[in-house]
Amino acid sequence: MDDYARIEAALLRIERDARRQPSLEELAASAGLSPAHFQRVFTRWAGISPKRFLQAVTVGRARELLRRSRSVLDVALDVGLSGPGRLHDLTVTCEAMTPGQIGRLADGVTIRHAIVPSPLGPVFVARTDRGVCAVEFVASGEDPAPGLQRHWPGAALVAAADDEAVPWGAAIFGNGPRPPLALHLRGTNFQIQVWRALLRIPSGRIVDYGALAEAVGRPGAARAVGAAVGANPVAALVPCHRVLRRHGQLGGYRWGTGRKLALLGRELARGSDGGGASRS
Repeated sequence: MDDYARIEAALLRIERDARRQPSLEELAASAGLSPAHFQRVFTRWAGISPKRFLQAVTVGRARELLRRSRSVLDVALDVGLSGPGRLHDLTVTCEAMTPGQIGRLADGVTIRHAIVPSPLGPVFVARTDRGVCAVEFVASGEDPAPGLQRHWPGAALVAAADDEAVPWGAAIFGNGPRPPLALHLRGTNFQIQVWRALLRIPSGRIVDYGALAEAVGRPGAARAVGAAVGANPVAALVPCHRVLRRHGQLGGYRWGTGRKLALLGRELARGSDGGGASRS
């Protein structure tokens, strides 16, 4: 518990002081540990190194500023970096995009969306011309479109007519064979890596977070993998419901544990590969 308290305080400090870019030595001193010991304890509890966590916080803040049409120089200085070169290197490493590409993200993309029926309740489906970009179970009266717009700034959102959209739900949740569906997903390099690993889990099969972490070459990073699983924007097609906690515990699910059980039950009852694969 002492280690947990130290790492919780360190996480909060990095969030608060990210603009100053605190060093490993500074963070370790605050936690009362040597730098090497702090690095090991932090990575064990957080599933990611202090440096990578600071980079993620920095890139997240830079992304928001770039989307507001701020200059690359201003953004670099605002997030505590020495100049545009360091910001460029950081965004390419963490996001596989230059600052300019992040600022123009989704410009010219049209996303058609609708809420359609499914066997597990109303579901919000959105598609670009390249593939499905969102599948979310929704409550009555809920409007997920604003959240989609935040995730795809610069995109034009268009409500699809029923005759166009209803077949989307049938293609995803129908009982018959499912044709392969293309996906158009946005995420960090690590998130995309985890989502691709999820796509390789056969229908009706389950894995735990530790096994998934090993599958993406990050043994010991189960917490970071769990965060990437939870950020999956495409229910059912990217099968995050097939991941359980160690020892078979059900674990959480972004759209409710009841739906997680129902999805697993449908796959087990079907006893096949689900009738088709998704491709990203």
